[in-house]
Amino acid sequence: MAADRRNGMHPSEPGLVGVVSAAMALPRMSLPTVATVVAAVAALYFGREVFLPIAIALLLTFALAPLVSALKRVGIPRLPAVIASVLGAFTVLALFSFIVATQVSELAQNIPLYQSNILTKVRSLKETGVGGGVIARLSEAIERVGQELDRQETSPPAADQPRREPVPVEIIARERPLQVLQNLIGPLISPLASAGLIVVVVIFMLLEREDLRDRFIRLVGYGDLHRTTEALQEAGKRVGRYLLMQLVVNIVYAIPVTAGLWVLGIPNALLWGLLALALRFVPYIGPIIGALLPLFLALAVAPGWSLVLWTAGLFVAMEMITGNVVEPWLYGSRTGLSPLAIIVAAIFWTWLWGPLGLVLSTPLTVCLVVLGRHVPQFEFLDVLFGNEPVLEPHARLYQRLLAGDPEEATDHAEEMLEEKYLFDFYDKVAIAALLLGEQDRVRGVMGDEQRRRVAASAQMLVANLDDIAREEAEEDDDPATVEPATADKDKPAQAEGEDDTELPDGTDIAVLCAGGRGELDDAAAAMLAQVLEVQGATVSKASFADMDPTGIRRLELDAVDTVVVGFLNRDSVKHARFLVRRLKRAKSALRVGIVFWSKDGDDKKTEVEWANDINADFVGFGMVEAVQGALSSDPPVALKIAAKRRMRRRPRPARKAPLAAAK
Repeated sequence: MAADRRNGMHPSEPGLVGVVSAAMALPRMSLPTVATVVAAVAALYFGREVFLPIAIALLLTFALAPLVSALKRVGIPRLPAVIASVLGAFTVLALFSFIVATQVSELAQNIPLYQSNILTKVRSLKETGVGGGVIARLSEAIERVGQELDRQETSPPAADQPRREPVPVEIIARERPLQVLQNLIGPLISPLASAGLIVVVVIFMLLEREDLRDRFIRLVGYGDLHRTTEALQEAGKRVGRYLLMQLVVNIVYAIPVTAGLWVLGIPNALLWGLLALALRFVPYIGPIIGALLPLFLALAVAPGWSLVLWTAGLFVAMEMITGNVVEPWLYGSRTGLSPLAIIVAAIFWTWLWGPLGLVLSTPLTVCLVVLGRHVPQFEFLDVLFGNEPVLEPHARLYQRLLAGDPEEATDHAEEMLEEKYLFDFYDKVAIAALLLGEQDRVRGVMGDEQRRRVAASAQMLVANLDDIAREEAEEDDDPATVEPATADKDKPAQAEGEDDTELPDGTDIAVLCAGGRGELDDAAAAMLAQVLEVQGATVSKASFADMDPTGIRRLELDAVDTVVVGFLNRDSVKHARFLVRRLKRAKSALRVGIVFWSKDGDDKKTEVEWANDINADFVGFGMVEAVQGALSSDPPVALKIAAKRRMRRRPRPARKAPLAAAK
């Protein structure tokens, strides 16, 4: 907890220097990095004939490596385990391709049988149009545009020249048998050669996996074996788990789809189930394409619309079950990519490598994110495509306050308050955000208008959290709910080694919370006041302007037991001492506490020593100490008289009598 409170404000404080250093150390793409990225993209684009098979082989190696390891643990030697794994995988792929080709051929033969149903539905759509039918009008418009484009602009023939009729010419192509055979076999050679090359590369990668790993480490990461080893393990684990879990999810999705289409009477249900299985590897648009084809066929095989609706309902239901139940259950860990990154990666890899790049986009981007997470030069990849927050919670909150957006700041706060108490959120997140604002003010990069905007947004945030504060206060007042809730929440806190802090009860205690020297101090005082209200205290608030000598005289302190003044700026010790003296002069029986919202790491003084130095009843360095000091029942400390004033009040020595002097 002490480390969390060191997000200070003074440039000399190590906590704040760490925050500023972290902010300045955000990943930046230098010119050499941009040049490297452009060169790498150009190489991947122009060398796709070479890199695409290697990429497919690498991903298949990640996918088959766990299977090879499992066979080796059973006792099978490496070579038979590798060959069995590769042959088994490619046999399944070949069988999949054969079934799909057979089903497509059968579907092509039956298409003429569905022509009458398609024409019937087209006529019904024409009849439902207004004023001759929308479809008819669109067809006529398209036809007129086509005729206009095909019309040739030729000059009319002269009157004295006879018009010659065109001579029909017939071209007869005479192909040799070898040329016909070449035209048939040629398109098949390239895919078969690529498949054979991929098989060979996968086999050698699996056989030489350890040697390739060592060579990669020696090439790029010999100076940092720990980081390189961690990157390789994380990349292999993430990609292998993604491919395996995605395959399991797609199978779980495809089997009910196939059975449902067969029950509905959709022809070639096995084909649509297999295509749905394969297309779900394509992010986002794959399931949509896999559903459109059976919907079109349902439109063709039945005269009515009920089959189309039942087919659409089947795909929608399976997609909802798979996305909300199956995937969260099977995916123990996610890919580590943000949703936007998946879409951008799909567009990029499709442009780079075509349809195969679209299928490989997610696992390849996962590898890039892992590279950026462990290699400092490519850290921008993790920032751009990763799903981990790139800003600390307090920095994110401060950014929203700086932008004058308390609504989004409230949304973030409510998300965190689902797992934190209000005082914990204020102590570790909100106050730390205000400390960043005070640091910007001290450095001169925040103007008066920005400071007032941040303070106003913070005050609005506190007001928006009134409902949550009221709920926490009601929970504390109800003994039937506070005990089990406390017991349940204490268990994870104690398991994680967190502090189990219990704040005192503030019933029958009146506290005045005030800011020390600025609007940001007023916002921090408002947060403290809300926490004290949750504890049952009677709380009033005062601004920093009320803490000047004339303002203190106007304060109504008769019903106040304790005054707490907070400072975000640590260089306010002298000002705090003057405030304590003025407040105690205004009311001698008043308890006065000072809160410095950050603690200097080099400071060796304790809270008691600080209180004695300032002549305050207590000095705190965080929300917990402030609440405990404000709600304490200790008697007030008497005001000390300054040393110079004591010297002036020292009695003068008595004068000697004139008679004694004469003697």
